[in-house]
Amino acid sequence: MRTTSPTRTFVVVTLGTLAYALLQSVVGPVLPTIQRDMHTSQNAVTWVMTAYLLAASVATPILGRVGDMYGKRKILVLTLCLLGLGTLVSALATTITILIIGRVVQGAGGAVLPLSFGIIRDEFPREKVGSAIGIIAALAAVGGGIGTVIAGPIVGLLNYHWLFWAPMVVIFTAAVGAALFIPESPPQEAGKVHWLGALLLAVWLVALLVGVSQGEMWGWMSARVLGLFVVALVAIVLWVAAEARSREPLVDMRMMRMRPVWATNAVALLFGVGLYSMMAFLPAYLQTPRSAGYGLGASLTVSGLYLLPMTVTMFAVSMVTGKVAAAVGSRAAVIVGTLLVAVPLGMFALVNDHGWQILLGSSLLGVGMGLAFAAMANIIVESVPPDQTGVASGMNTNIRTIGGSIGAAVMAALVTSGAQGNGLPRDSGYTHGFLFLSAAALVGAMVAVLIPRLRDESATLAHSSAHRHPEAALVPGGTLLD
Repeated sequence: MRTTSPTRTFVVVTLGTLAYALLQSVVGPVLPTIQRDMHTSQNAVTWVMTAYLLAASVATPILGRVGDMYGKRKILVLTLCLLGLGTLVSALATTITILIIGRVVQGAGGAVLPLSFGIIRDEFPREKVGSAIGIIAALAAVGGGIGTVIAGPIVGLLNYHWLFWAPMVVIFTAAVGAALFIPESPPQEAGKVHWLGALLLAVWLVALLVGVSQGEMWGWMSARVLGLFVVALVAIVLWVAAEARSREPLVDMRMMRMRPVWATNAVALLFGVGLYSMMAFLPAYLQTPRSAGYGLGASLTVSGLYLLPMTVTMFAVSMVTGKVAAAVGSRAAVIVGTLLVAVPLGMFALVNDHGWQILLGSSLLGVGMGLAFAAMANIIVESVPPDQTGVASGMNTNIRTIGGSIGAAVMAALVTSGAQGNGLPRDSGYTHGFLFLSAAALVGAMVAVLIPRLRDESATLAHSSAHRHPEAALVPGGTLLD
């Protein structure tokens, strides 16, 4: 019998979250190095990122739901072991094919975040749930920033294989800690995975994300891309119909129709448009030689260091977001956070001639992301029944990832719309791109106004829960507890 210890539980889920977040971003800046060392093409090396993204998008909601049904601790241990196995394969890879296989297995680690949210909800005192979830959500983004910063120094001192060896130690430490110190979640209702829903979910996610990620390379009007979008549309319609008819759906459509859930997911989509695109294209802008008429001529390592203030301020803000949300409400935190993200994205478009301007914008980004990430995660967790925590959080993560894929595709099209004689993009391409990202964040702030206060959804939550948990009680503040 394990004794509940919120502190030990928090340390374990923090380690798992940081390791997954590092692996999400640490490879991006060194793709050209991997391409050169493995003697492969640019198209092939992009699948090092794309394969990881696709695997995570499919595995996250499925493993989140399985954890809700059969025990979050054991599925977290399984997820961390898969993440570690994929990392080991990637570290030992000597060909691009083996590296891509390793990244596919790593993608299962996407479920770490929703499983961690569910464990915190189950094991922590109610008054500490919001703060703990906020910190873990922000750490997921902080880890991404750290990965971008440390990629250059690691490759410079060692080689890209160490991008995998270092996180692997943290992953297996977290897996052992989860097995030893995290109590199993309270039993939920008996059930089974709706495999038809899982299959259709995988089909539309893969078709949509492959189409978006490869659109620039294959041609947006090519038969392959248009065919993938048609497949995605048909699969989404069939998925919604199958889930709505199922007595044990993978994703409860009644839950997805609740205003706190769909409104927060809409904000997450727009938030993802700006976040992931900025982290992909800002370093490239900073590395552009000044002879091009823009850019700072920064090295790989220095361009990553320009994002360090974002990482620091994001972590600092995440430590107090729970108190901020308790004082003014999670909706207000989301609105303020997305507005703060829009400002520096606009700065990168219009005020970007000096390093201090980039550092100031990076700092503001960290504040905005720290607020918004944490508050969105808390809204989702507080708005759904306990047996849907994992899958609801997983879908929110997926939707943010889809937004990132769409944003990156649009940004790439804008940046590469015209080239100078030296082959570099024009300054106007980056300007238009960052303005687009800023506009997406501003629209996200407007959509966030539609998020209701949690207590406004109490009747909906009670009705949704009554179908599955007649014994559940709705406590003040909109939190559903068994």
